[in-house]
Amino acid sequence: MYWKKYITTGVALLGFLVNSSTAQHMASALIPAPRTIQSDTGSFVFSARTLISVDAAEARTVQIFTDHLRRSTGFDNKVVAHADNNGQPELLITNKGTAQLPEEGYRLEVTPTHITLAGKGAGLFYGMQTLLQLLPVQTKDTIAIPCMRIEDAPRFGYRGLMLDVSRHFFTVEEIKDLLDLMAAYKLNRFHWHLTDDQGWRLEIKRYPKLTEVGAWRVPRLGFGDKTLPPQPGEAATDGGFYTQEEVKEIIRYAADRHIDILPEIDVPGHAMAAIAAYPELCVTRNPHIKVNPGSSFAKWFSTGGFEMYVDNSLNPTDEKVYEFLNNVFEEVAALFPYPYIHIGGDECYKGFWEKDTAVLHFMKQHQLRDVHALQGYFIARLNKIILAKHKKMIAWDEVAASNPDGNFTVMNRFGEKGAMTQTRRGLDIILAPGGNGFYFDYAQSLSDQEPSSHGGNAPVWKTYAYNPEYPALSKADKQHILGVEACLWTEHIPNISKLQYMLLPRMLALAETGWSAEAVKSYPRFAGTALPVHLSRFDKAGINYRVPAVFDDTDTTIVTGIFKLAIDQPPVPGAKIYYTLNNRPPGDYDHLYTEPVTIRIPKGKTITLKTIVITPAGRRSIVTRTLLDNTKPSEN
Repeated sequence: MYWKKYITTGVALLGFLVNSSTAQHMASALIPAPRTIQSDTGSFVFSARTLISVDAAEARTVQIFTDHLRRSTGFDNKVVAHADNNGQPELLITNKGTAQLPEEGYRLEVTPTHITLAGKGAGLFYGMQTLLQLLPVQTKDTIAIPCMRIEDAPRFGYRGLMLDVSRHFFTVEEIKDLLDLMAAYKLNRFHWHLTDDQGWRLEIKRYPKLTEVGAWRVPRLGFGDKTLPPQPGEAATDGGFYTQEEVKEIIRYAADRHIDILPEIDVPGHAMAAIAAYPELCVTRNPHIKVNPGSSFAKWFSTGGFEMYVDNSLNPTDEKVYEFLNNVFEEVAALFPYPYIHIGGDECYKGFWEKDTAVLHFMKQHQLRDVHALQGYFIARLNKIILAKHKKMIAWDEVAASNPDGNFTVMNRFGEKGAMTQTRRGLDIILAPGGNGFYFDYAQSLSDQEPSSHGGNAPVWKTYAYNPEYPALSKADKQHILGVEACLWTEHIPNISKLQYMLLPRMLALAETGWSAEAVKSYPRFAGTALPVHLSRFDKAGINYRVPAVFDDTDTTIVTGIFKLAIDQPPVPGAKIYYTLNNRPPGDYDHLYTEPVTIRIPKGKTITLKTIVITPAGRRSIVTRTLLDNTKPSEN
């Protein structure tokens, strides 16, 4: 349980002498950056004798905090009612004086004699996460926490992370560990993509074949054009699903950490796993359709369109399909307390509808001008089903395009243009634009050394730089922005190690974009001060992550006769930087960078500088290549 190891033992890894500059440094290392911080001199000395005084009715939150404190420090502090503190040094956890705090807000004050954490509900929990980040390295039997005052609250109410468990299944414990990491960085919505062409992961008692058949596929090592489709007689042994009891357990676990879970049942397209279980749900009624193992079943055109070879869309004209959906969403609604349900609605292929005479007759009968209007009809019917379950519908952008009069929330994956149209229609939106660094299945640089990915380029700086409140939106339009979400589609993420690599450090940028006001965000602070601290924690806790390279540009050319290699600090504390000047990939046996190096390039020659970062745990960055070119006039 790598995430938990970080949460419970990785929070106490900052080793500094506590003075005003140290306090400022530690405050600058907080992620996400608080709304306001006032640093002061001195420190509060925390020990096993420090009382934790409580007058807040937040027993579960306090228990989670003390459990983390015990694991990270070994302290087993006594928890008492505030009136019983007898004047001893204390950490006071209180609800008093919080009536005026914003939603999810908290106030944290550290003085030489006491720590006061004030908040209620989620705000109190988030204040505890901040306090855990402030714990420096334990020295003997005490911990010095620098004096400061923090007042904090989130920028957006929705701060989400989506995990696709259809393409690759993740266990209950792995989901819990991810929820722990989300909570540590104040993310509060877990979007659970439970169904797709490659697997149906949620037990539906009314339809057992959804998991008996739909949760399993033939084993393959990868996704792509060269992946072999299911072969005759081949056993479907790769997969898994969550029982309803397991889902309830995860929901409880998330709720204790103030995380709501948004379930997604993707329809009418992306439904091949359901169709494999119940072929009568699609217009072709093809009994030979199998759960897709990652092999190609569509042709994508440069214009953006596509053609499916295998039917993966539900029949929008069949009343039995709506009966099926009513029964499925009845169980989903009863299971998940969050007031929203995500129905997908994206990339629905309509070619099989267009060829079906019964569908064409239905469209004529209902005066539907084309198959796009037919999808709109389907979504409108489904929305009524969801509203009847006392839930609200969330769907991807395509649904907004085909349902001009719909009453739903849009999860926007296309960015500004769609956001402008959607908010001006009065639709609430959640921004998850892949083009702005919010698809974490994209590569983290343009280097061919990055692991396999879905394509695209989403470096951490792009995630951090994104401002969801587009300048062209009016103040009224911006009120419809509920928040932000990053997506982890898992075609190329088969295990936890790869998940961690693709998630970190981008999730930390997501956390700050969702929580911190634009005015307090600073990429130099984030990348230069905060990120190294948190990456060091991951490194020591055994968590995989992408190690930042020496240079942001992984492959560049500089026209010069003299180049000075000068690095302020390694991107991870304690890491070593090695380099070569002969175009060979560097390793831990090459030149070790210890001080600025002046490289002279002979006239008419080039030198290829390559660098690598190797962390204390042995994790390696990609190799950067810098061509130093003295064959042409210098640009300097």
